[in-house]
Amino acid sequence: MLLATIGWDLQAYSKGRFVLGLGTQIKPHITRRYSMPWSRPADRTRDMIAAIRAIWDSWETGGRLDHRGEFYQHTLMPPLFRPAAAEVDGFGPPPIWLAGVGPRMTRVAGEVADGFLSHPLCPPRFLRETTLPALTAGAESSDRPMPSVHHSAMVIVGHDDAERARARDAVRKQIAFYGSTPAYHPVLASVGYGDLGPRLHGLSRGGDWSGMTRLVDDALVDAVAVTVDDIASGSAELVSRYGPLVDRLGFNTPYTADPALLAGLAAAVRAAGA
Repeated sequence: MLLATIGWDLQAYSKGRFVLGLGTQIKPHITRRYSMPWSRPADRTRDMIAAIRAIWDSWETGGRLDHRGEFYQHTLMPPLFRPAAAEVDGFGPPPIWLAGVGPRMTRVAGEVADGFLSHPLCPPRFLRETTLPALTAGAESSDRPMPSVHHSAMVIVGHDDAERARARDAVRKQIAFYGSTPAYHPVLASVGYGDLGPRLHGLSRGGDWSGMTRLVDDALVDAVAVTVDDIASGSAELVSRYGPLVDRLGFNTPYTADPALLAGLAAAVRAAGA
């Protein structure tokens, strides 16, 4: 109900430009960082999206709210708490994009989501061989169109070699952090680093973050991230890698990047992909 309310309000405030993005994180963060229960994330997410849409439909049409799912039940919507349908007149409730990495959650996105958010760690091969087949299978099982695919590519940008070197170090740390999580080990395996994940995981349990970073070599950085030595070649590489695979491309920079550089890169990617 809270997500439905937030999504509805932001859609109204933005006049139809909002997207509700959902993602489950992984069990240790949900249970130990947020102190919340965890169970069957793919099935629970499918039911959550159905519940949110049922709430929106009730608000938009004035019909009775009657969602009775396995995890969520919403059957009460007094007029006092029903927002005016006119708030989203002309554009309707927002689309729902679902984030995922593994094939089960990705398939759920294909079944029920309007868009799919891939993880920045995922290289083109993983998207091609794991993500897109799972999305396609999900969409076909629900007899619905394929959801749009959105990817935030890790990029290494800077005004000079020194800035790019610092950016590269930040990307290396990011890869080490995510690569230490078992859920991302198949991603590493897709580019020939299947043995690295367990090693990173072992070091993370001991808090050896610097040791983890040292295990990420340049070849892995280059497999995951695009180094932008100049705008023309960088944009061409991004389009070559991701153009055939995704519908929308963004940039992931786990460091402070000059917005002007990113704006120039975005403009060049749009031009190259046109």
